[in-house]
Amino acid sequence: MAFELPALPYAKDALAPHMSAETLEFHHGKHHKAYVDKTNGFVVEKGLEGLKLSEVIQKAKETGDKGLFNNSAQVWNHSFFWQCLSPEKQAPTGKLADLINDGFGSADALVKQLVTESTNHFASGWGWLVLDGGKLKVTSLHDADTPVVYEGMQPLLTIDVWEHAYYVDYRNARPAYLDAVSANLINWEFVAQNLDGAGVRRADQG
Repeated sequence: MAFELPALPYAKDALAPHMSAETLEFHHGKHHKAYVDKTNGFVVEKGLEGLKLSEVIQKAKETGDKGLFNNSAQVWNHSFFWQCLSPEKQAPTGKLADLINDGFGSADALVKQLVTESTNHFASGWGWLVLDGGKLKVTSLHDADTPVVYEGMQPLLTIDVWEHAYYVDYRNARPAYLDAVSANLINWEFVAQNLDGAGVRRADQG
């Protein structure tokens, strides 16, 4: 069974004005779809049918297959990213809030660090909040790189910092995009769910 472009968990205009329907049409409908289509082509070409998406990513990493890795990892990264966003403004609660307060002092301090990390990340990539050794950690990964291939790096939250994430709405002003998304669109309920260590599964297919 071929991998599919997952449906967005909200309407295309639901994240406006912070992320427009036009951005989602390009970002989800064109960029994400292209990664899915290319991954499916590689999977058939290399005889990898029947593997889960996460297994394809691991296989590509192990064999040094950059074409397969870049496309399959981007399918997973984007599938995870859409779930990290919510039309309803939220705040961390419960265990997540406790971990954030212990590690960063406050949710505002965590968001500030994530925005700084993502703003200063050179070129394309992803800003991440991960659970590493039972503690929250802010980091970033280049290009299509993903926590899927790192043992002990459990994904909780990501923000896309490829230009296609913000060139329509923010005219390539990455800091303005990051400020808007982090202040208004983070799905903290989804982030809290991923504390169970099953974050990779939530964007997997197959």
